[in-house]
Amino acid sequence: MISKIDFKKEFKEIYSPSKKEVSFVNVPKFKYLTIDGEGDPNTSQEYSDSIEALMSVSFKTKFIMKKEFNKDYVVMPLQGLWWQEDMENFSVDDKSSWKCTSLIMQPDFVNENHIKQATEETILKKDLPSIDKLEFREIEEGLVAQILHIGPFSEEGPTVQKLHDEIFDNDYKFNGLHHEIYLSDIRRANPDKLRTIIRQPIK
Repeated sequence: MISKIDFKKEFKEIYSPSKKEVSFVNVPKFKYLTIDGEGDPNTSQEYSDSIEALMSVSFKTKFIMKKEFNKDYVVMPLQGLWWQEDMENFSVDDKSSWKCTSLIMQPDFVNENHIKQATEETILKKDLPSIDKLEFREIEEGLVAQILHIGPFSEEGPTVQKLHDEIFDNDYKFNGLHHEIYLSDIRRANPDKLRTIIRQPIK
């Protein structure tokens, strides 16, 4: 019997923040399968295509690791790095010019060859227009501030403001992109029950 690893539990401090208080934690270097995109995530076909490609290859990688390498794990949640070219006019109301890197953390025993195999096998079964945009990267965020938001994405404003206030009150500065981790399945969950980690790298 292969034991299934859940990295959310292995890295509990990073993936289980409080919904009441901002926490400051160090996020080490992780491997990620990533894809870049832009546009309003609620209406952009490109964003939708990107997520489908990202999820499909991540799950295919998991199946390959279990079948061929006797390693089993829970596929990690979808994450997103969000920004605009003109951050001074960044607006949560007008998302048409938003840019995004969507990503899913991969176990340290997954390498580029595994991802390549998973991508090739996925292409044989699915027509995914964004699959050729996938990249395998290592990202180290270091010190971050984070908090859990429960509810619709449209109501994140006060949670984000609380996070930013706590950062500045503790004399920190931003040191990276606005980062969201979607603990709920955004395709199926009730919007009122969505659980989203709001994270901001700092220095």
